[in-house]
Amino acid sequence: MPTNLLSGAKILLHCLTAENVECIFGYPGGVTLPLYDALYDYPIKHVLVRHEQNAAFAAQGYARTTGKVGVCCATSGPGATNLVTGLVDAMMDSIPIVALTGQVSSKLMGTDAFQEADTFGITRSATKHNFLVKNIADLPQVIHEAFYLAASGRPGPVLVDITKDAFQAQAHYAPVTEIHLPGYKVYSEGHSGQIKRAAQMMWEAERPFIYAGGGVIAANASAELRALVEALDAPTVCTLMGLGALAAEHRNFISMPGMHGSYAANMGMSGTDLIIALGVRFDDRVTGRLAAFAPHAKVIHVDIDPAEISKNRQADLPIVGDVKKVMPKLLNELNDLAPAMKAKNAGARQAWWKQIQEWKEEHPLLPIKSDTEIKPQHLMAEIDRLSGGRAIVASDVGQHQMWAAQLIRFNEPRLWINSGGLGSMGFGLPAAIGAQFARPDKLVFAIVGDGGFQMSIPELATIANHALPIKIIVMNNSYLGMIRQWQELFYNNRLSECALTSFPDVEKLAGAYGFTGRTVSSVDEMPAALKAAVDEPGPFLLNVKVTPFENVYPMVPAGGAINEMVLRPPQPVEV
Repeated sequence: MPTNLLSGAKILLHCLTAENVECIFGYPGGVTLPLYDALYDYPIKHVLVRHEQNAAFAAQGYARTTGKVGVCCATSGPGATNLVTGLVDAMMDSIPIVALTGQVSSKLMGTDAFQEADTFGITRSATKHNFLVKNIADLPQVIHEAFYLAASGRPGPVLVDITKDAFQAQAHYAPVTEIHLPGYKVYSEGHSGQIKRAAQMMWEAERPFIYAGGGVIAANASAELRALVEALDAPTVCTLMGLGALAAEHRNFISMPGMHGSYAANMGMSGTDLIIALGVRFDDRVTGRLAAFAPHAKVIHVDIDPAEISKNRQADLPIVGDVKKVMPKLLNELNDLAPAMKAKNAGARQAWWKQIQEWKEEHPLLPIKSDTEIKPQHLMAEIDRLSGGRAIVASDVGQHQMWAAQLIRFNEPRLWINSGGLGSMGFGLPAAIGAQFARPDKLVFAIVGDGGFQMSIPELATIANHALPIKIIVMNNSYLGMIRQWQELFYNNRLSECALTSFPDVEKLAGAYGFTGRTVSSVDEMPAALKAAVDEPGPFLLNVKVTPFENVYPMVPAGGAINEMVLRPPQPVEV
């Protein structure tokens, strides 16, 4: 039965409660005041961030860590437009968030009213879908549709823009019991005939190679991936977005492939005769020069988004479906065929594994150390040692992101939180905030560069306000490191506007917010300083002064094939 009359703001909160929303990251403004007034009496936790962009990043951290829909909120005009980077970031990485924005009253729309912006138009290409709500009667249905769209199929961000008069109007509230979106189809089961043929191709292959991505994590399909990997006994790589989908300690896991992937991963991708692509999109950072990518391989591509299949690399056998549902079917078919076919290519597969192992030993990813200066690789190895492959690591974007991906183990899904597709600087710290709220039981590292950190310094206040025990590790090389690396290697070492010549005293900076900060520049004291940060019950800001001119290797130069890796710094020519 309908309840008594409720304001649009209260109806919205009823809907959020029905969607089991526990936490909203936001920043209030004039248009959203009716919502914040109603929120005063609701049990939903609101986290006041210090910039709306960080609200979207924090909501992503929450969603990436839990698999639930993250929620952020901003007011009209600049509040809404400040969300856009976070929305595009979520769109690129297929992260389910719902963004709630206020809009000026419907009668003022189009008049250039104070803090008016065409949020609906601006965010059309930045979201999986967006809504403009002018009428309170539409609000409940829209909110539940937004959550359904964000989480179903290929996940992504959905924005709901609500006018002030819709917040203020009153209506009877009746719970929504049905979602009806006739134009929205999700194909989840996979075609049975294609699945049967895929299993046959897998046994026929002499050099099979599994290429798993963020879609496996999004589908909560890590257990299914492990079962498939072990049944086929195939070498497996996980993309930057897919790290943790197969445990790093698993004997079949090779590493991350691509521009800064390992030698073994990239050579394996280049030498395979069958790529089994699961929840991936053949991103340019993985494939390198597409025409030269995996030249001898047939491709089985499983993805829930039909638009991704054959978009970049032609699939020889496409399967449109949810990897969590498709992989068990593949496994059943593999097991059915195993008695007749498993031994067929056993010798070739042993040789394939022998070759993979030789590649791993030939050019391993090593935690390079020095007696005189802190190497970034050594820093990541120490963080890995303390994390035990079980901590949450939220990364910013740049060299430190690549070293972390190479050298920190992730033995569970949803531990590695980073901006993969968009590469948003300033992402790491607010994403760690969202992750820590989502998993207060977990050790959370925010690994940031001295560039990205300075884009999100205001969120130290959010961390302090909530006494979040986040361990903020600044890998400080006094440069925009990846910019400097490219300028050195490809622009004749003309270092233009990449030096970061001023950096705050972190002891004073953290102290100003009421917690501990420390700078470390000695190799000998670095491990103990990291241990002290981890042992600190509250937040800790550790500024680690690493060698400034270290480059990330291996590296595939722009336009290169992934087997054309630069493996080490250029060596002096002997005369």
